[in-house]
Amino acid sequence: MDIILVPGFWLDGDSWAEVAGPLAAAGHRPHPLTLPGKESVGADRTGIGLRDHVRAVVERIDALDEPVVLVGHSGGGAIIHAAVDARPDRVRRAVHVDSGPLAAGTAVNPHLPTRGSDLPLPAWDAFEEADLVDMTARIRADFRARALPEPAAVARDPQELHDPARYEVPVTVIACEVDAATMQEWIAQGHPYVSELARIRDREIVDLPTGHWPQLTRPVDLAATIITALQTSQPAGDVAP
Repeated sequence: MDIILVPGFWLDGDSWAEVAGPLAAAGHRPHPLTLPGKESVGADRTGIGLRDHVRAVVERIDALDEPVVLVGHSGGGAIIHAAVDARPDRVRRAVHVDSGPLAAGTAVNPHLPTRGSDLPLPAWDAFEEADLVDMTARIRADFRARALPEPAAVARDPQELHDPARYEVPVTVIACEVDAATMQEWIAQGHPYVSELARIRDREIVDLPTGHWPQLTRPVDLAATIITALQTSQPAGDVAP
């Protein structure tokens, strides 16, 4: 299957390298994306917002012949959900990595500190302990060395959704910081954080205990979890991914 891999904040398509390899070895076709404004540290991020990132994903969907699977990490979860909304008939499954579908009118994180049009990677003490589980000194150093400023508007722009057919596209949430049992409790309680997820008709939540960046801390396990999720997305009669 064609798998479009959408990175979270501060990361580019190369951040999926240790996940894309096992996906390809399993017979899938991974397409890691570097989103607009994240081509380099010196890229111009002026005027780039959430819809520009959604548009980049939709364009990649349209460029492929077969229906796709979308994988979005962190803020990338909001992006793939809006792409599902734009092309519900072209997405077999959406996989949210330590993220979830973002409801219309809400923003990814408008409280992150920005610098003009840039949203730089904050200091580690700005994150919660749960974010940093398994983030060794080496992983932190590698992440900071490769980190790219996020276009600031991506974090604060409100989500735009229009097509209720998005609720018919199956969703897998890979839960890292908050376990699946807790998320199921939130759904039962009507917690606003999972309000959009609760409306997905075919949803599953699976555990991958680690911090917020499993593509860095547990990439092989993340790839295996994605592959397992895709087994239920295989069209009837297909004999290969």
